[in-house]
Amino acid sequence: MPTHDRLTTPDGLAPGNGYSHAVVTSGDTAYVSGQVALDASGSLVGGDDVAAQTEQCLANVRRVLDTLGATWADVAKLGWYVVDASQVQAVRDARDRVLRPALGELPNPASTLVQVAALFRPDLLVEVDAVVALPGPWGA
Repeated sequence: MPTHDRLTTPDGLAPGNGYSHAVVTSGDTAYVSGQVALDASGSLVGGDDVAAQTEQCLANVRRVLDTLGATWADVAKLGWYVVDASQVQAVRDARDRVLRPALGELPNPASTLVQVAALFRPDLLVEVDAVVALPGPWGA
């Protein structure tokens, strides 16, 4: 699949450190890099609250979606990485607070959740990435 564009600096997000926030390929699909609970200045949001961190992760994904001209309904798959699987319900509850109003009766996107030993910073508790079926020819 040829890559058509790499989104490195979406509005409201800190620039990626050696990665793109999203990659657009043939077939009008975008792959959104893992988003963590950092704000546009790179500061942690949510402290040790996994639900607050999850909501910030999803807010960052939404910023990438906005830049791509997509919505939550266009998200085909979410990948979740948590450092403590006992917190999965808090992650799900936060996800539902964000996605249910946007999706209405549509089911949630496909999803994978795994527990990891650590993320790239010890204060990060959750990370989420996405595969997005773009709603039209991207960049047209």
